[in-house]
Amino acid sequence: MTAFSSLASVSRIALRDNATAAADAQYGYIPTESTGIFFLALFGISTTLHITQAAYYRTWWLLPTAALCGVGELLGWSGRLWSITSTIIAPTPLLAASFIIFSRMIQQLGQSYSLLTPRWYARLFLPCDLIALVVQGVGGGMASSADTLAGANVGAHVMLGGICFQFVAIIVFSTLGCDYMRRYLRDRPLRPDSRARGVLTPRLKLMLAALAFSTAVLIVRSVYRIVELVGGWEGSVIRTEVYFVVFDGGMVVLALFTLNFAHPGRLLRLAPFETKHIALENMDDSHPLVTLVM
Repeated sequence: MTAFSSLASVSRIALRDNATAAADAQYGYIPTESTGIFFLALFGISTTLHITQAAYYRTWWLLPTAALCGVGELLGWSGRLWSITSTIIAPTPLLAASFIIFSRMIQQLGQSYSLLTPRWYARLFLPCDLIALVVQGVGGGMASSADTLAGANVGAHVMLGGICFQFVAIIVFSTLGCDYMRRYLRDRPLRPDSRARGVLTPRLKLMLAALAFSTAVLIVRSVYRIVELVGGWEGSVIRTEVYFVVFDGGMVVLALFTLNFAHPGRLLRLAPFETKHIALENMDDSHPLVTLVM
């Protein structure tokens, strides 16, 4: 019995040592268990809140965006065997939520100040988000299935291309957003519009601040990921855990919880009279209801 117990203990130690060696070979460090548990708890709380809030406010579009981002982060941090791939891809749906939120703010504040209509924000940036997601996923698959360092580096370059493409999309989106707010605050519309100028209420101000902060931390994360992959799998950045924890996990946690506290279902919700007012303004003169009113 003693010999059997000793053999089992030796087997467990050997398995643990093999897992440790595999992790060290992949990351260049041994992932800290307590850090992983901490982030799993944070992402679990935020994801649960997003699912609950989406159901409560009936903002179902947040399920395949913010909630899906949280699920992806949970999967990535759970294994860390696939974290280089999963945590790269996971925040992509969250950016889609930002695009939708801003397009809805434009609808309330006034479309005449925007270079793009709210519909074109979705038509332009959501496909960009999807392309970036696919390219990063393909690159991650190539890297994880490669048998040689050269093959893994090819996958890393593909991932880098997807992240750079996504970074450019974020910068263009941010530039358009800043241009819109500049024109709105100075009341300089790009084109005449018979519809009334929307009021920047305290709720919309909070939503705007939350959106700006969320976008900013995701930009920081993108810069980190670009620097990380430019250095390659043997670079010092990718082999330093604290950089990954702060500039990847930390940034996504901040972005997710920001939309929990400043939830668009609450801040973008219109009062009944506001809903009717906007609905009437968005109708053209040929609409039967407008004809009846006139």
